[in-house]
Amino acid sequence: MGVRERRATGMQPTLQTSRVRVSRQRFSADAHVATSSERARHRSLGHRLRLIFVRAYYSSRLRRHWRLVGLLGALAISILLATWSWALRSSRAEQRIDTGGLGNVKASLDYTKTYDVCAIGAGLSGTVLAERFANVLNQSVLVLDQRWHFGGNCYDYVDERSGVRVNKYGAHLFHTNSDLAWRYINMHKAAPRWRRWDHRVKGVVDGKLVPIPVNILTVNTLFGLHLQTDEEMRSWLNETQRTCPEGHCRNAEDMALSRVGDKLFEAIFRHYTRKQWNKEPRDLDAQVTARIPVRASHDERYFSDRYQVLPEQGYTAWFAALLNHSNIDVVLSTDFFDEREHLLNACDVIAYTGPIDRYFEASGLEELEYRSIDFVEERCSNCGYMQPNSVVNYPGPEVAFTRRVEYKHFLHQKSPHSVAFREYSTADGEPYYPVPSRRNLALYEKYRELAAEEERASNVYFVGRLANYRYFNMDAAIVNALDVFAKITGERALP
Repeated sequence: MGVRERRATGMQPTLQTSRVRVSRQRFSADAHVATSSERARHRSLGHRLRLIFVRAYYSSRLRRHWRLVGLLGALAISILLATWSWALRSSRAEQRIDTGGLGNVKASLDYTKTYDVCAIGAGLSGTVLAERFANVLNQSVLVLDQRWHFGGNCYDYVDERSGVRVNKYGAHLFHTNSDLAWRYINMHKAAPRWRRWDHRVKGVVDGKLVPIPVNILTVNTLFGLHLQTDEEMRSWLNETQRTCPEGHCRNAEDMALSRVGDKLFEAIFRHYTRKQWNKEPRDLDAQVTARIPVRASHDERYFSDRYQVLPEQGYTAWFAALLNHSNIDVVLSTDFFDEREHLLNACDVIAYTGPIDRYFEASGLEELEYRSIDFVEERCSNCGYMQPNSVVNYPGPEVAFTRRVEYKHFLHQKSPHSVAFREYSTADGEPYYPVPSRRNLALYEKYRELAAEEERASNVYFVGRLANYRYFNMDAAIVNALDVFAKITGERALP
């Protein structure tokens, strides 16, 4: 946005910030057509050629069949020019998508083709289903996405100016205790290898940099204590934790207080929850804070799962390896709802991974709530690192953003420059997170009944986070897709 700051240290690095909004808008069709001057040339050429034949028709004193020849010639040229114009638009459309180096990725549908399965969405759920149907059952699959790339929210790329690989939609760390998910991500021989990465997060709380999630060091730093052992930490937690009323945590506030107690809740979780969800913790379902990890130890890792990894060559390359199959067509920059009637006829089975309320918008039900993210980019030239950790959370009310991610830290990437993104939670933009309030969960149950009927009547299956209005980590999304594959086919998802 043209905002620049300079640090008076070393080589005078420059810091630039710019706001990047990921909006709900479809990829603009206007970007796919030729320029106005090119279109004018096509029209003028076609007009002149057709005019020649028409004049020949009216002025000719030749026999009648020559007039017919003239009309057929004009028609043939019109068809030729239309084909030429369509080819030009298609060529320009292909230039505006990220094919990931694959030859089976296009920007428009082939209306002559039919498919055994159509996956609507090229994220984890759609990609896993496509790969399984193609490899296990040798079936034809279409993967369709309205974005200009595949990979869903995992999509990453190498930033040209810094040489650093970044995630377009926020940091994604794969972690799991599921042997099924672990087997699946490692079974593809052509895919990039996964490298161990124990993720760590810091938080700025009351001006102090502390480990997140809460551990012994967090408590000692924030409250001036000198806890040393696991037993001392558990004893302190027991003194501060609150039991849920009548043994039942009614909401996210009750759950958080039962896990971390009053002091930590006020210092870290109350304001962070407000920023993330734009709601008070008491107005959210208990599941929101049920996942809060608390360590009665010095362990600073963000996750405690057995498997914690990142793909060596990035997530986009991993998705490309799964989609690189002769039975799979990938079509990008295409909205399912623009092609809905055609696809319902062209696909024997549809796996829909988008927002469930969008699919049933004609039902008259109210819309569900989602949260999105506004990303504000920051750049630094010849500066080393911009912050001491890959992810630094800002749970307090003193700043509007929730966290800042500097991607150069991941897998220890080498570059003299760096790029980071501040993340602002917002109600506008593409839907990322379902909002688990009582109202939304009750409304979703009505949508779920419609989905069950659609599955029975039309062979449409609702897969993944947005279609199930439920938060899935990456491993859970993979397992969910494998379960749906088994449900549809009666086959084992993995050998």
